[in-house]
Amino acid sequence: MEKPEPSSEHLWLQRLVGEWSVESECLTGPDQPPMKWTGTETVRSLGGLWTVGHGKMGDDSGGGSGEWCDAIMTLGYDPVLKRFVGTFVAGMMTHLWTYNGALDAAGQVLTLDTVGPSFFDDGTLAAYQDIIEFVDNDHRTLRSQMRGLDGAWTQFMSAHYRRTS
Repeated sequence: MEKPEPSSEHLWLQRLVGEWSVESECLTGPDQPPMKWTGTETVRSLGGLWTVGHGKMGDDSGGGSGEWCDAIMTLGYDPVLKRFVGTFVAGMMTHLWTYNGALDAAGQVLTLDTVGPSFFDDGTLAAYQDIIEFVDNDHRTLRSQMRGLDGAWTQFMSAHYRRTS
């Protein structure tokens, strides 16, 4: 098998490669203050076709456990499907999240669709999106949202990534 040449979509993903500092905020419930996290992420390339990001996040809310959580995100582009694909796993959950997504028309925002356990703890699955947007080459954001029972999307997490090297 001959190694494929990276497409423009693969090159977009390579913008993620590097060392990043992370500041994140997550909603934990109605009338609850948001939980704040800080951490780092190292993203490396696999052959110019895939990225593998290893994040370490810790509770920064003041009254938390101070424990750190590891997470790994893989992203690539499948030219047959014409879709971005990937996975996400974290040490604080048992679900393997699988991604299927696309760039917006301007090529700035990558929306990754996935399915996972509902926040309602009722044993059902719900639709989620992770949305990656580059503010500039050294600053990107990640927003996570869930589709509610009414069909509307509700954002529950946001993070700012700033390149450190």
